[in-house]
Amino acid sequence: MKTVTFYVAGMLCLLATRLSAQEQKPQTFEGRANEISKNIELITKQQKDSLKIEVEAVNDQLEKNEITADQAAFKKKQLSEIRAKNIETKVAVEEQKLADLVKDKVDGKIQNRKKKGGFTFTYEKGEDEPDTTKVVRHDFKRTTSQFVFALGANRLVADGKVDNDNYTDGSDFYEWGAAWNTRIFQNNNLLHVKYGLSLQYNNLRPNKDRLFATNGDKTGLVDSGMNLDKVRLRYVNLVVPVHLEFDFSKKEVNGDKTYYPIHKSFRVGLGGYAGVNVKEKQIIKYQDENDNKVRNKTKGDFNVNDFVYGLSAYVGYGDISLYAKYDLQSVFSNNDIDQNNLSLGIRFDFN
Repeated sequence: MKTVTFYVAGMLCLLATRLSAQEQKPQTFEGRANEISKNIELITKQQKDSLKIEVEAVNDQLEKNEITADQAAFKKKQLSEIRAKNIETKVAVEEQKLADLVKDKVDGKIQNRKKKGGFTFTYEKGEDEPDTTKVVRHDFKRTTSQFVFALGANRLVADGKVDNDNYTDGSDFYEWGAAWNTRIFQNNNLLHVKYGLSLQYNNLRPNKDRLFATNGDKTGLVDSGMNLDKVRLRYVNLVVPVHLEFDFSKKEVNGDKTYYPIHKSFRVGLGGYAGVNVKEKQIIKYQDENDNKVRNKTKGDFNVNDFVYGLSAYVGYGDISLYAKYDLQSVFSNNDIDQNNLSLGIRFDFN
């Protein structure tokens, strides 16, 4: 009965959210990005809460001796895989919406509404019109938006040491999302606060023909018994990053007006992030006895922590910077030794 009630409440909540979004029809990049992020959070919470209720029901059956311990473990695994699949399918739809939104932003198809302190107005000409597009610009607003993309290498850190023995150089990450940059002081361009929403895709690729396997609530590397072409564990986190950014771009004076451009000089960002894990899966590739190429994908619970938080920093010039992030939360939730993910790479902040 509790499960049915939860489903009904969840569906009503999701329906109300969508109806509200349709009525409001947010046209700005920020408004539409916020709508998508709320949908992803709602989907993840709904599925994980449903799984928790279902697992409690299985535990009740086990306590009443209605099922055996093996049957309970099997049921929990099935339920976990179903919920993981639901999250992946539903979040993929929202991810595509975000990708389309960012593409529209980059292509200049989204207009910014007039705001206090400045505005940007663009006119998009038709195919048969001459190229006489008039652009009225006031670029240096106090708050601006950017598209963020980063990529680089991953390594696990255990007991203060980087693990270079168990993983290949192909262990990598990439991250993309939207960010907003606000100048803190009215008449000084040095300090900014940068905040947003990002998806972090982390890949761990073990060596020596090993793969990730679970043993109860623990996850480790085991020998596959095969000659593997590729193997990787991918887990995706939806995070809210916040940075204090030092921007050394000089102010610009035009007559009696003073402007404060960004990303025109050296920049340093110090901060962190916090969020939730939205999906995880392991992919292996190998050749069978008949030399056929085989690709297996296992979705479900590899005991990756449901929540993540960490520190991050970047330093660069203009739109490009060197980027580092470190998960303070261990990758796996119940292992005897904490393994924290360290990422080093390049970051792009496109205005």
